[in-house]
Amino acid sequence: MPSTDSSTTAVLPFTMGPALLFCPADRPERFGKASERSDAVILDLEDAVAPADKKGAREAILEQAGSAEQGTGGLEPSRTIVRVNPVGTQEFELDLEALARTPYRTVMLAKAESAEQLRSLEGYQVIALCETAAGIVNAASIAAEPNVVGLMWGAEDLLASLGGLSSRNDDGGYRAVALHSRSAVLLAAKAAGKEAIDSVYVNIPDLEGLSAESRDAVSSGFGAKACIHPNQVAVVREAYAPTDEAVAQATELLEAAAAAGTGVFQFKGKMIDGPILKHAEATLRRARH
Repeated sequence: MPSTDSSTTAVLPFTMGPALLFCPADRPERFGKASERSDAVILDLEDAVAPADKKGAREAILEQAGSAEQGTGGLEPSRTIVRVNPVGTQEFELDLEALARTPYRTVMLAKAESAEQLRSLEGYQVIALCETAAGIVNAASIAAEPNVVGLMWGAEDLLASLGGLSSRNDDGGYRAVALHSRSAVLLAAKAAGKEAIDSVYVNIPDLEGLSAESRDAVSSGFGAKACIHPNQVAVVREAYAPTDEAVAQATELLEAAAAAGTGVFQFKGKMIDGPILKHAEATLRRARH
């Protein structure tokens, strides 16, 4: 298996997404389908698995990884994330022991709260899941750690850590503290040059609400959104995929910028500068992806 020595493991930019799908690690019969239906699968050893089933969940991941080595199936390491239990728990140590025997090197750290915790995962590319008050407050220092490739925020665990009742108002929109936390994680991630992943949408039947939230996520700068049900994947992908019209407009604008050869120019009656060109470039990147 690959070494977990940080000196031999290159930290690459996070390119998975836009739709990341959680799958309980104690349900190995779902691994393949979850991977096929999403842009990346998150094998969950934390909240989705009952304490009594965590040992079996680790064994399921090891068995699946062994099948892949023998050429009889398995998940692509480049499209697989393993969510481990929080640092400081016995389950975390057992998770790491199991992971060392697999090819999976992208880890989601549940309840990340400090930069120091990330050093327990040297050799892995880490998505730090900020879902407590301490995690949100320390998001900037967490994002700055070299092995961190992205930050994600968790709404419901966050409100629970605050002693609250729900992250959303009766109309389905986020409460102010949740919106603040969402923005804080996004800003911290981008300031450190890392990716930002939006939280899950727990109202599974409400695909219209998911669509609206996903469109806001991509417009705000989140590079991906996590899903908890396969039916959510297509909605997230659609929100992230630019329309043909948007692609054509972005292409035309960038071609005009190249022809103008100046920092600021006029295009179709509008003044165009650097930020507008960056929006166009982002549109084409999403189209290529």
